[in-house]
Amino acid sequence: MSRNIELPKYSIGVGDRFAHQAKAQLAACIQAADDGVEVIPVWNKSNREHTIIGSEPASTRAAADAAVKALDWAKPYFCDADHIGLATVDRFFDACDFYTIDVADFIAKPADPATVDSFVRSHPELLGEIKIDGIDQPLTIHPEFLAKTTRKFLAAIQQAGAIYRKIESNKGQGKFITEISMDETDSPQTPAELLIIIAAAAGEGIPLQTIAPKFSGRFNKGVDYVGDVSQFEREFALDVAAIAHAVKQYPLPQNLKLSVHSGSDKFSIYAPIHRTIEKFDAGVHLKTAGTTWLEELIGMAEAGGEGLVLAKEIYGQAYDHREELCAPYATVIHIEPSKLPSPQEMARWSSEQYTAALRHDPASPAYNSSVRQLLHVGFKVAAKMGSRYLELLEANESIIARNVAENLYERHISPVFLGK
Repeated sequence: MSRNIELPKYSIGVGDRFAHQAKAQLAACIQAADDGVEVIPVWNKSNREHTIIGSEPASTRAAADAAVKALDWAKPYFCDADHIGLATVDRFFDACDFYTIDVADFIAKPADPATVDSFVRSHPELLGEIKIDGIDQPLTIHPEFLAKTTRKFLAAIQQAGAIYRKIESNKGQGKFITEISMDETDSPQTPAELLIIIAAAAGEGIPLQTIAPKFSGRFNKGVDYVGDVSQFEREFALDVAAIAHAVKQYPLPQNLKLSVHSGSDKFSIYAPIHRTIEKFDAGVHLKTAGTTWLEELIGMAEAGGEGLVLAKEIYGQAYDHREELCAPYATVIHIEPSKLPSPQEMARWSSEQYTAALRHDPASPAYNSSVRQLLHVGFKVAAKMGSRYLELLEANESIIARNVAENLYERHISPVFLGK
């Protein structure tokens, strides 16, 4: 009898929108292994990204498989159907073995009152003072809070159960990793709420291996965390402790861990994450890390010539269509229009000026977070260029790959998993 697929302790979700950087991303994981820590790559791409680019999940799988073969990677690796629902999951069945079930839209939708009452009655262990290892003060859950929280989240977990069972009927039990995502919602979940959510997931028979709650602060696309770092560290530690408690209480995989949907480049919280996983001997899934598409642009600009011309052209088109490009991401970007250079001004920039503005180095006076965020959401421009963009990716493969691998290892893997 074959073993169930398990996600190892440390894993990193990497995006590769144009399916050209899997080898460079895997090289960063190989460097981590050489430095003494196993970090498992998970290539993730959402239905929205596939639709915008015009790709299929099979392309993500093919790129990952080719990289693994080329670099002789013998450890596990996965392809993630990112942020899927009932209506979008089918196209991912053949290519993916990791499913991020997104039920944020179902939070606060009414569940059947009788089902809510049944859940509350069947979980007396969620009432009163709950002592959790690693937390100084016990969690206190009153009957009113349990009922209110159940009403808020049960419909979402029931939806997750329906999606899970659809995947299971196609893939087979134990043949894929399951994550539930609740990060794209209005308010953070408390540790008590997270405990109730996990209990409900166990009741639905979902073998959760990762869960992505919402944390306080802003997780804007492609730039650093905005918020109280100390508060984040407290929340993260409480959630890690709550998960450790839950796996002792409920029939759940013992490797269940937090998934931090970072929106990329949340450097300020990487040290707190590392301290916490060290303290609790806990795993973590960091997703999505590396802003690979922006590293492609940096590499092209660094190469100069046609690469720099195209990088500037992409910015110019993104600038001209910024309202359209930014609208879907309005809640997770903060662009200051006055900080955006005009395309005419950028046309006069050198390679060094372009890369310094785009590369995420907060210590550099040339770094421009507004330019970075606009280009982060501007990948649709490159997608429309089709073969012209892809041919330049291939022509400048070595310099782009160096930027992708160095960025992923030095700015993400090293601080989170090695504490450097």
